Amino acid sequence: MTDRLAADTAMGAVTLRVADVDAMRDYYRDAVLLDVLAERAGEVALGRGATPVVILQHAPELRHASPRDAGLFHTAILFETREALAAAVYSVARRHPHSFTGSSDHLVSNAFYFTDPEGNGVELYWDRDRTEWSWAHGRIEMGTLFLDPNRFLQEHLTGKAMAEPRIGGASVGHVHLQVGNVESAREFYVNRLGFDTTAELAGSALFVSAGGYHHHMAMNTWNSSGAGRRAPALGLGRVEIEVPTADDVGALTERMRHFGIEARDDGRTVRFDDPWANEIAVTTTSD
Repeated sequence: MTDRLAADTAMGAVTLRVADVDAMRDYYRDAVLLDVLAERAGEVALGRGATPVVILQHAPELRHASPRDAGLFHTAILFETREALAAAVYSVARRHPHSFTGSSDHLVSNAFYFTDPEGNGVELYWDRDRTEWSWAHGRIEMGTLFLDPNRFLQEHLTGKAMAEPRIGGASVGHVHLQVGNVESAREFYVNRLGFDTTAELAGSALFVSAGGYHHHMAMNTWNSSGAGRRAPALGLGRVEIEVPTADDVGALTERMRHFGIEARDDGRTVRFDDPWANEIAVTTTSD
């Protein structure tokens, strides 16, 4: 039984439970520049091309959680080029100017941070080529360097992007959670689920990936230290992870059950909860 996720594992769509599905659809469609891929009563899927990025589920009966509860820190949407990223950043800043919360050069990426209309964190980013990343002793070098958003837009927001802002593809690059304890996160996401640790921040944050990516997931305790299991609330509904084959799903199902974790398996997708009741769904991309 393998204990690692496949090297070409990737993140799938993030499901959000929302109070106002129309306002949230408009935000991710008109500001973030995703396309509506499917819409039916109570649910909207948005993404680019055939790739879903965010699934909005109408849940007006729920209330917002406390900022100190476990749950979503941000959904990080990866754009193929800096031109495409600039178009999205400009669009969000123009339509929702007060939602901008910061920007950073992380050495491996350029990232811009926002908050959607219901308080969910959103990162829009572009990756530098992997040949430009620096590793030492199995850890990726990431930083938090100043990134001037106005200069970035001046350099990368082209006339073409202004005229046709939906340039290229976009996908969920990584998902960042807030959790109650980093060591419990390590036990679950590394020792059991099968990610590799790529970086750590003094016991307050953990970054993990498969296949040498800088991080597919991260967990921090910056706002949520000591948080327990989540009660049903608006915000994060589900995190999807995509693995190459049904055999990978089967191996993970076996591994999680070996650790005594309830795994809900339909043969193509396995679902389980992390220690804070965040639902993780692992599915295969193969036919």
